[in-house]
Amino acid sequence: MTLVLFVLGLGLLIAGAEALVRGSSGLAGRFGIPPLVIGLTVVAFGTSSPEMTVSVLSALGGKADLALGNVVGSNVLNVLFILGLSALITPLVVARQLVILDVPVMIAVSLAVWGMAADGRISRLEGALLFAGALGYTAFLVRMARRERSGSVPGAEPEVPRDPLALQAVLVVAGLGLLVLGSRWLVDGAVAFARSFGLSELVIGLTIVAAGTSLPEVASSVVAALRGQRDIAVGNVVGSNLFNLLMVLGASALVAPGGVGVSDAALRFDLPVMVAVAAACLPIFFTGHLIARWEGGLFLFYYLAYTGFLVLDAQGHTAASGLGRIVLLYVLPITALTLVVLGARALRAARRDAPRA
Repeated sequence: MTLVLFVLGLGLLIAGAEALVRGSSGLAGRFGIPPLVIGLTVVAFGTSSPEMTVSVLSALGGKADLALGNVVGSNVLNVLFILGLSALITPLVVARQLVILDVPVMIAVSLAVWGMAADGRISRLEGALLFAGALGYTAFLVRMARRERSGSVPGAEPEVPRDPLALQAVLVVAGLGLLVLGSRWLVDGAVAFARSFGLSELVIGLTIVAAGTSLPEVASSVVAALRGQRDIAVGNVVGSNLFNLLMVLGASALVAPGGVGVSDAALRFDLPVMVAVAAACLPIFFTGHLIARWEGGLFLFYYLAYTGFLVLDAQGHTAASGLGRIVLLYVLPITALTLVVLGARALRAARRDAPRA
């Protein structure tokens, strides 16, 4: 029965997210919002709605580890797995706005959350600050999109969706309803799994729930990459990570009695990994404004290593500590150094070619 509940909840989450994304994207398209901004806001918020409902309901139910693990695990999966898989399908061109604005903001927010968690708890006040940041950042993106639209040439506006306005509104409402119901079933099933296998709620949130609630992001980014809509594919991941940190974690801390508690394991390993993954995006995005296939393969390798560590550590395997040290002390620093060198070379090449242009 637990397995049936978990599968049904996951199915409702996916269906609800699909309806929400279709309806909200259609509504946004009617107002002429550019594809990148749609990916950063409407699509990202819609596909992250499962994380929102799961984390908030987990926090309300006193399962803070599940709420935090869902956010951290989803952010790691979004970058390493989704971007990696999408880049393997086709190299992803990165918009200039992502490099100079959105990714630096994602890195700054990741560091801020890590700092807030240093005392072992993200308080309600800190949750309110995160939530307010989400509202302010979204308003800034919408205002910037309207400014760009007002300065665009005639005929450059995006195509208005064919779905009727009423249908788009119904899809949004129905999608939200399915997400709420599906998240309840998914949380109940995940907690039952954790107890039956002796796993902690943090590990379940970092793996099973994070992967399940991130399926809408996987589907939307991969489909966008296949269709050549690369701005949406990359913007969806960056926007989802910002939404998870600011609005999902902020709302969870606001509704949870006493805020969201942070375990020592999350503070020592999972949060640093999340910050490192966010920071790795900037030099990769900066090198030619392109995520190459080899970089996508590197991301996927890191995700497999991270997941492998979580599974081994949950089982108490002796190899877990060694794998964790190798990833944190050797693999990540070497990769960071490589990406910094590549970024410096790309910057020098851009400066050298600038006078010729």
